[in-house]
Amino acid sequence: MHIASLHTYPIKGCRRLDHDAAEVEPWGLAGDRRWMVVDDADGQAVTQREAPGLVAVRPSVVDGVLRLRAEGAPDLDVPVPAQMPHGGPVPVAVHQARLVATPAGPAADSWFTLLLDRKVRLVWLHDPTCRPINEKYAEPQDRVSFADGYPVLLTNAASLDALNEWLLADGAPEGPLPMNRFRPNIVVSGAPPWAEDDWLGRRLRIGAVTFRVVKPCDRCVVTTTDQETGERGHEPLRALGRHRNVNQKLLFGTNLIPDSTGPIAVGDPVVLQ
Repeated sequence: MHIASLHTYPIKGCRRLDHDAAEVEPWGLAGDRRWMVVDDADGQAVTQREAPGLVAVRPSVVDGVLRLRAEGAPDLDVPVPAQMPHGGPVPVAVHQARLVATPAGPAADSWFTLLLDRKVRLVWLHDPTCRPINEKYAEPQDRVSFADGYPVLLTNAASLDALNEWLLADGAPEGPLPMNRFRPNIVVSGAPPWAEDDWLGRRLRIGAVTFRVVKPCDRCVVTTTDQETGERGHEPLRALGRHRNVNQKLLFGTNLIPDSTGPIAVGDPVVLQ
């Protein structure tokens, strides 16, 4: 097995960045989901679940500055708030997890508010060590950024091929689907379809970095969202419901927690330990 592709998502729910190499930090790949859009009233994360328009946002990061781009909106550069403070940390929430983050400032808030047609704020996770992971699956020292629950999501290219074969056999009008529907960090090639099911509770050495395989990833409505247009369909959830329904969880991909840190790159070997 080897790494086929690497991806980060600078802003939770927005478009990905593709990488030839990435640095693994204790809370995920460097730069992954350190920014998040939140509801102005209660600080709850705004994601593609309720705001598919986030797919229009194409962020980039250069020298610590986040550049916001979307069709029909002016480009906006947003420095990391430590360099441009806008008041103290504010309470935010990712699902049930409560933590604090630093406001990006009124210009970024207005940019997203106009784009999404709802009053929101952009925030920065200034302290990535502040959010623990579900103790059922993690060690006390494990941490995660603004990702849904775990530092790294890995998917298997052969499993996507198998899923698309199901769609074809079922006569589904939506297919074949691209891997970006699942918003992974690491995509591996060279493994059999659904090999990841047998990795649970074991470790993967990816390049020189070791990860624990802690939990299959159960999928939500975001996977039915076209990551280019924001349009919603029915797949892959219908197919996963027929073929990958385990205890009412529709599974695709697996969650990892780093045991160590360091660089990984496309082409690096992936070894089950």
